[in-house]
Amino acid sequence: MRYLTRCGVSISLAAVAARTRERILKRALGVLATGEKPTVAQFAEAAGVSRASFYRAFESRGALLQALAVEPEPAAREKILDAALVMVGAHGLSALSMDELATHAGVSRATLYRLFPGKPALFTGLIRTYSPLEPVSRLAVAMKDEPPDRLMPEIARTIYRTVYGSGETRLGLLRAVFFEVSSVSPDAEESARETMRTILGSVGAYVMAQMASGRLRRMSPLLALQAFIGPIFFHVLTRPLVERVLGVDIDGEQAVTELAESWLRSMQPDEKESV
Repeated sequence: MRYLTRCGVSISLAAVAARTRERILKRALGVLATGEKPTVAQFAEAAGVSRASFYRAFESRGALLQALAVEPEPAAREKILDAALVMVGAHGLSALSMDELATHAGVSRATLYRLFPGKPALFTGLIRTYSPLEPVSRLAVAMKDEPPDRLMPEIARTIYRTVYGSGETRLGLLRAVFFEVSSVSPDAEESARETMRTILGSVGAYVMAQMASGRLRRMSPLLALQAFIGPIFFHVLTRPLVERVLGVDIDGEQAVTELAESWLRSMQPDEKESV
């Protein structure tokens, strides 16, 4: 074991590290109570230690937050996401205050940051939990051997059911997703990247396989997906306005099914391709 010697007194480096860790832990809660998203430098300054000392005690900021709230209450994640769904749906991600989110969710800041270290992680959690992304991806994998005329309309209906199946709040999230991703918001960039990977890895892979087999017309898979998703999402987003302003009452699942079938007709292979 290594030792530091000062004035004839040997001090274990392990003991020094333990005291440093304890000091950081004691001061960290105070930092969390005042900052929006404290940095390692802020935690270190509050504890009166260097960044190097911080990293000797904790390998990362996340490790510190984990040590502060090792076992969040079982319902904490659900409560945070439920509160965030309403707040982001109403005002968008950029206007969200993590302090206010913790208050509305009824959890401590330490628990909030333990589960969601920042807005990018929170937005990713919202998309995974409440958006059509995961249900659609699971469906594409489960029905990967089915023909397009069976899978694609079912994907359209799944999108509709996911957004409208649990109330209007999910529609607000869908609007937020479109706004944040289209504006290339730094907080949404990580989520957008993961969303694209998930969709291209499931539905995109299916569409490419169907093109290769001659069931769908060959074109850019990305453009094919945009042509499919665009009209369906536009219908889902504008449906409340159309019903209220124009008084048009169209069955939602039937509407998106017809849009999917229209896409299928446009994706029929050319005669030359089917030869």
